[in-house]
Amino acid sequence: MSRRSSSPPLSPRLAKRPRLDFEPLTPEDYKNGVVLAPMVRSGALPTRLYALKHGASLVWGPETVDKAILHTERVVDPTTGVISYVGKTKALFTTHPVEKPYLIYQIGSADPELAVQAARTVLQDVAGFDLNCGCPKPFSTHSGMGAALLSNPDLLCSILTALREAMPPEISISAKIRLLSSQEDTLKLVERIVNTGVNALTVHCRTRNMRKREKAHIDRLREIVDFVRGLGRDVALIENGDCEDYQDAIRIREITAYVGADSVMIATAAEANPTCFSPNPLTDVEMTFIPQYMRLCRYLNNHWSSTKFCTAQFKGSHVNARRADLKGLRDAIQKAKSYEDMDALVAPWTGEDEFKAIVDVIEKRDGRRGQAHKLPPPVVSAKQKALSDVEIKRQEAEQPVTPEQEINLQTPPAASPDPSVLNAPLAPANKLRMPLPAMLTGDLPTPTPSATGSASSLR
Repeated sequence: MSRRSSSPPLSPRLAKRPRLDFEPLTPEDYKNGVVLAPMVRSGALPTRLYALKHGASLVWGPETVDKAILHTERVVDPTTGVISYVGKTKALFTTHPVEKPYLIYQIGSADPELAVQAARTVLQDVAGFDLNCGCPKPFSTHSGMGAALLSNPDLLCSILTALREAMPPEISISAKIRLLSSQEDTLKLVERIVNTGVNALTVHCRTRNMRKREKAHIDRLREIVDFVRGLGRDVALIENGDCEDYQDAIRIREITAYVGADSVMIATAAEANPTCFSPNPLTDVEMTFIPQYMRLCRYLNNHWSSTKFCTAQFKGSHVNARRADLKGLRDAIQKAKSYEDMDALVAPWTGEDEFKAIVDVIEKRDGRRGQAHKLPPPVVSAKQKALSDVEIKRQEAEQPVTPEQEINLQTPPAASPDPSVLNAPLAPANKLRMPLPAMLTGDLPTPTPSATGSASSLR
C-alpha cells in the first residue's frame, strides 16, 4: 500500500458504519438514469463517489484484467473502510461499501474460466459484473480482450454465459460493445448477447476504428432498441457516446425514441467534470471542486499519482473565477509531487468532512438506484411514432404463422356469391343502384291507340 498521508482519523461512528443492505440489480435498475462509464485511471474511487453524490444512478469501475486481480490481496483500511486489492506495488482496484449497491465491476478477459475466477475474487464488494467488449486500445486488444471480442462472438458469448452460470442470481451480468461496420452484423451479435441472460447491454455508438473526435452514430441505436424489444427480452439498453451532461442525456433519449434507450452513459465529459450528472453541474471547478476532490483523495489514501492525473483532466465553464487563480492552481498541480506540495492552496485537509457529506447523500437513496436525477420519458414526435408504428407492423407481418393460427384460418365458400349482396352490375335493382333511363334500356311504354288516331291512319 502507498504511504499513509497525515490526515485526522475518522470518528468511531463513521469507522463502524455497517454495510448497506440492498436489493439485487435488475434490468429496471439500469433504466431511466445517467451512469458513469468505465474509465481506466479516471474512474478512480473518489471520482465514482462524487458521480454518485451528483446524481449518477450507477457507476462502472475501470476495466481490470482478469489475471491481474487474481494476484492481489484484499486489504480493508480500519479507519476509512476503503477496500483495496493490492498488487506487488500498489492497489489495482479500490472501493468502499457505500458504493456497493451501485458499483459495476468491469472485467477485461478473453477466457471464460479466468473471467469467473476474477469475478469470484471481488464478488463480495460489487453489485454486478460487466464484460469489456469495446475498448480498442492495444493494451486490451493485444490479448484478445476488449474490442477484439467483437470479431470472436463465440468467445464473447461463452464468457458471458460462464459468468451468468457461475455467479449468484442476485449479481447482475452485462456487456459493453461497439457497433460493427454493418447494422445487420450488429443486430446478429446483439441477439446472441441478450440470449446469454445478461441484464443490460451498453452500446458505444462508434465502430472499433472510430475515435472520440468522430461523431457517434446515435441514430443506429434506435433500430437496436426496437430489435431487442421485438425479441421479447427484458434487457436494458444503454447508450454511450457524445453525451456531455444530464441535459444532453435527455436529447439523446429523444434521438433514440420511439422506444428510446433506457439510460445514457457518460465517459469523456465525466472525466472533465464528475458533477455533470446533476442538472446543475459545478462551474469554476478549479475553485469549487478540485480542492474538495484533493481533500477527499488524501483522506481515502488515494495514490497521489492517481489524484494528480484526475485533477489535471478536470475542466468546465468559468463564471466567477479569475484567470490568475486558475493558472496558479494548474501550475501547482503540475509541479506537485505529493499532497504536501498542495498545502498552500488546498489546506485545511478536511477530507473526513467531504467524505461524510458524500456518504450522507448516497445513504439517503437507501440502496435504490435511479432515485437521484431520473431521466424524464423521451418526447416523441408524430413523425417518430409513425415510423415506429410502420416498423412494428413490418415485424408483425414477418412473424411466422403458428399452428394455432392456421386452425383458425377460414377458407372462403366455394359457391357462387349472391349478386344482390355483392351489388354486382347485373343484380336486381336495390337502394344502392341508380335505375337506368328507359331510353337506354329500350323498355319504352307502348301507347294505347285512340279512336281519333285510328281514323286518321285509315285516310
